Amino acid sequence: MNIFNYITIISVLIMILLILVQTRGASLGAGLGGAGEVNTTRRGTDKTIFQLTIICAIVFSISLVLGVIQK
Repeated sequence: MNIFNYITIISVLIMILLILVQTRGASLGAGLGGAGEVNTTRRGTDKTIFQLTIICAIVFSISLVLGVIQK
């Protein structure tokens, strides 16, 4: 295994953890078309976790592509 495989595995595990930690502003019924406010503003810790999730997704994608190119 090369370094890109390790980076890919670590970044996907961190990304899964960050996705599970994020809070939902609406219940399941709102997600299925029920009433509820759709447009919410992320603030504080929620915004930081959201931005870290995006960074992990970018790192995951880049390491995956570089791992394929290296082979």
